[in-house]
Amino acid sequence: MRIVRDHQYVRPEERGASVAIGNFDGVHRGHAHVIDLARRPSAPLGVVTFEPHPREFFAADAPPFRLMNSEARANRLEKLGVEVMAELPFDASLAGLSAEEFARDVLANGLGVSHVVVGADFCFGKGRSGTAAMLRDFGARMGFDVTIAPLLEGSSGAVSSTAIRNALSEGDPRAAADMLGHWHRIEGPVLHGEKRGRKLGYPTANMELAGLHVPRLGVYAVVVDVLSGPHAGSYRGVANLGIRPMFERPAPNLETFLFDFTGDLYERHLSVGLVEFLRPEMKFDSLDALIVQMDADSEAARKALSRT
Repeated sequence: MRIVRDHQYVRPEERGASVAIGNFDGVHRGHAHVIDLARRPSAPLGVVTFEPHPREFFAADAPPFRLMNSEARANRLEKLGVEVMAELPFDASLAGLSAEEFARDVLANGLGVSHVVVGADFCFGKGRSGTAAMLRDFGARMGFDVTIAPLLEGSSGAVSSTAIRNALSEGDPRAAADMLGHWHRIEGPVLHGEKRGRKLGYPTANMELAGLHVPRLGVYAVVVDVLSGPHAGSYRGVANLGIRPMFERPAPNLETFLFDFTGDLYERHLSVGLVEFLRPEMKFDSLDALIVQMDADSEAARKALSRT
């Protein structure tokens, strides 16, 4: 997948794409539906998205809300067959463009798109003044077609990033997966931690959740993809998402134990999918009691994963 980060410097082979536009936070089933509508045999499949998320730009002090970081989003979009991703810097310059300027300068003249697909609730331009219907009118004048996709309904209502966040906050990753079309994943590098797990017989891969919506704290059955290095591949495991009450870590992180694995994962990139919530975080009176519970958690995770 080719990535474009400046609409003013686009190579000839990156122009002419049929694109879906959106933030694609989570890349859920609704997003996949919009991307599917952009598939055309005569044009490369593309997306136009933004980094940071516009909500982060306008409300920098708001609590973290994103379901995916930019790395995870790019990985998921590539799996859907996206060939060109325009990940445009969302800054004061882009935010200040009028709806017509965005359509003309970014989509038509800059990226040279041939076809655009947006959701029915799509808004764009300064002050969110542009609508999907307006984009269709601009496209007719500027040389690109526009398809407006209806909102996708799931078994529990409209599929949305908000509904997915709510399911994760309630400790229901399977409901989230039903809307996502895949397991909710946390991706990033493995960081050096305090290595307590290794001393307890449970060496863990530690990852930060900075900038991400934090699901319900607790222990999960997980599936894990090691994305780089000599141990690249798919594994299963158990993970603690939280602050480790016994050790009073100030910010939550994800600590994952991979079943039947030996090796060094430091600084390798992992993708950890939450499959089933097993229990909330607990504080134990002793390390022995903690180890007994970790044994039980591992057994519970293996059973849960056998049902997937």
